[in-house]
Amino acid sequence: MEAIIEAVCGNSPRTLTWTVTHEQAWEVGLACGGTIDVLVEPRVRQEWLDAARTEGGYVLATIMRGPDTGSAVLVSEDGTAQLLDQFPVDLSESATRAALDALAALRSTTTTLGEGEAERALFLEVLPRRPVLFLIGGVHIAAELTRLAHPMGYRIVVADGREGFLTRERFPDADSLLPLWPAEAFAAVEVTGATAICVLSHDPKFDEPALELALRSPAGYIGAIGSKKTQSERRARLRASGFSEAEVARLHGPIGLDLGGREPAEIALAILAEITAVRYGRAPTLGAQAVSAVGP
Repeated sequence: MEAIIEAVCGNSPRTLTWTVTHEQAWEVGLACGGTIDVLVEPRVRQEWLDAARTEGGYVLATIMRGPDTGSAVLVSEDGTAQLLDQFPVDLSESATRAALDALAALRSTTTTLGEGEAERALFLEVLPRRPVLFLIGGVHIAAELTRLAHPMGYRIVVADGREGFLTRERFPDADSLLPLWPAEAFAAVEVTGATAICVLSHDPKFDEPALELALRSPAGYIGAIGSKKTQSERRARLRASGFSEAEVARLHGPIGLDLGGREPAEIALAILAEITAVRYGRAPTLGAQAVSAVGP
C-alpha cells in the first residue's frame, strides 16, 4: 500500500520484487516459495481502458525494469503500435513482435529486450478478443455445447433456419439465436480468428453452404459433424468446388477429440476440448470419435 501511495503521489512507476522461501510458503499453506515482480503504476492509462471497451485484441507492453521504466506501447491485433509515455522508438518494432506473439498465445508474460545497460524487462499484458462459438444447427449437441462454453467466457451464437429449434428453453446460455439460413447467418456474424465454427445440423442443405462460407472466413476453428465416410466425401466435394488442399485441411472432421463418448454431452465435451487445444496452439489428436455414430 505504501508503494502504491508513493507511486500515485510522485507520479512515478516502480517495480518491486518479493522473494518467499519454501519454509515461509509452507507456513501459510502454499506449496512452494518463489520470486514475484510487481509493477506499481500511478494510474491506469486511458488508452488501456478504451482498448478494454472494444472487441479487438490488444497488448500493453510496459517497461518494468531498466531505462524508461513505466513507458509503454499499446499494440493492437493488426500490429498497430501506439507509443505511450515516451516509449523508446528504437524498441517499438521488437516490442510489437513480442506483443503479437503473446497475443497469439493468449497469455500475459514478460520478456527482455536490449543488452547491457540498455537492457529492459517488459511486462506484456494481454487483452484478447472475446472468443465466439458460432454453431450451425440447433441440435442436441449444440445445446450441450452452449452449456459447457458459457462459463468459459464464449459469446455463443446459434443459427438454424428451422426456427422451432431455437428456443430459450433449449438454449438458455446462448447470446444470440438466429433463425436464419447459413448465408444470412454468416452475414449477421462478424467472424474473426477468435471464432470457432461448428457445423452440426447433419443436413446437407445447411452443412454444405455453411462449410463453404466458413472456409472462406478467418475463423480460428472450423469443425463439422459426420463419420469418416461423410468427411471423405465432403472433402472431395469441397476440392471439386475449387477449395485448395490447404483450405480443406482447415476442416476438423470428424469433429472433436477421440474421447470415446456417445452421448450429446460427451460429444460436446470432445468438441470443446478440441477447440480449446486449437485455440492455444496445441496439436489435438484428430479421430473418428463418437460423433460418427450420429449419422452415416
